[in-house]
Amino acid sequence: MVGKPLVSIVSAGLSKFGRLDGMYCREIFAEAVKEAFEKCPNLDPVKDIEALFVGHMGEAYEHQGHTGPTLADWAGMLPKPAVRIESACASSGIALRTGILAILSGLHKIVIVGGVEKMTHRTTAEVTEFLAMASDLPFEQWHGITFPGLYALMATAHMHEYGTTEEQMAQVAVKNHHNGTLNPKAHMQKEITVEKAMASKVVAWPLKLYDCSLITDGASCLILTHPDLAKKFTDSPVHIIGSGQASDTIGLYEREKLTTLRAARLAGQEAYKMAGLEPKDLDVAEIHDCFTIAEIIAYEDLGLCSSGKGGSLVEEGTTELGGNIPINPSGGLKSKGHPVGATGTAQAYEIYLQLTEQAEERQVKGAEIGLSHNVGGSGATAGVHIYRRE
Repeated sequence: MVGKPLVSIVSAGLSKFGRLDGMYCREIFAEAVKEAFEKCPNLDPVKDIEALFVGHMGEAYEHQGHTGPTLADWAGMLPKPAVRIESACASSGIALRTGILAILSGLHKIVIVGGVEKMTHRTTAEVTEFLAMASDLPFEQWHGITFPGLYALMATAHMHEYGTTEEQMAQVAVKNHHNGTLNPKAHMQKEITVEKAMASKVVAWPLKLYDCSLITDGASCLILTHPDLAKKFTDSPVHIIGSGQASDTIGLYEREKLTTLRAARLAGQEAYKMAGLEPKDLDVAEIHDCFTIAEIIAYEDLGLCSSGKGGSLVEEGTTELGGNIPINPSGGLKSKGHPVGATGTAQAYEIYLQLTEQAEERQVKGAEIGLSHNVGGSGATAGVHIYRRE
């Protein structure tokens, strides 16, 4: 039996993703909020919105903390309470869960959840250092390992245990780059081939340039309401019917297995159980493909295939647009971009478009059930949400 709605999404907004020169986080977030408000004319932002929960990973990029009230100010929401959520690359996915909890508690009826990051004005070395703060300081950072290195360890373990190939990882990149060409808000709207991906510069073997997500600026947001109020604001709400979150060790070296993310697996199981659904019920999903191997592992962790079969799933075309379960129709982190604090609710934004048939060229026909999967760090945090169209 399909679970009852926890909360309902009545509108959503997304800034352009990319290199947004001359803009601060606050301006980028205001762009996303503006779209959400314009799509929901029955909503009075001043009177109706009761709180803001926003994901933002790093103060270091702009040397700016206290993100909650800063963004609330530029979104025209003062003096409403505003809270910043930090969970590395899963920051806004966990902000979404926090907004759900706020409504379920009865404390609030209408809230905005979202996320933002401004990264491209920093050098690659600086961004790499700031991102590495989501890994273990004494046992990972001090020894010079970065996130490409950590995910390369996962990739080599997966290759060794299951025979996963570099070509299969390249096929993830090709698929997501194709989808990104259909998304006008994606950072990199550029087709690539398996040959080009395979020939690109090695970042941390076996991961190459086209196996890695983009350093990006961007913001995203959702307007959540109690399900009983949803029809007041829209004729086509999207209901969140499952929500899961779990944690694991911050250090990859402490994990029992490198070929699975336990937190993601457990968060998915919790979300499926709450929604009363199984993996076979999904019509579309947005998965955290910070690196191509991460998408392959996520297929397995989310039960879309058995352990070790993720590479075959992409090779067979199952996860392409038009396949049995299209994954990352937005282009994913790989092509749409990965402004880390914004990613979780950007995934939810895409599912909202898909389930309300607003995804245009990349629309998954007849999509009724969607899932988003957001991971922080090397898997120390994971949030999974399941959505149903009205």
